[in-house]
Amino acid sequence: MSDITIDVKLDCTGMLCPMPVVKTRKAIKGMEVGQVLEMISTDPGSMPDMHAWAKQTQHELLEARDEGENVFRFIIKKTH
Repeated sequence: MSDITIDVKLDCTGMLCPMPVVKTRKAIKGMEVGQVLEMISTDPGSMPDMHAWAKQTQHELLEARDEGENVFRFIIKKTH
């Protein structure tokens, strides 16, 4: 995914559910359609939460990756 330009970076390390989703939702609202958000989380629950959130909101989850040592990386494109 190295060809993706990240427009906004959001660090949610140390936050537990539902805060990574809440912070992501707030960040996406302030972005333009087509912009890309990178969110980093240390909450293992963020993996299923972000998949569900993207499906519900219809924003494009370009990447959801377990980086190891309880670090999760999400790349989300604002679609509307």
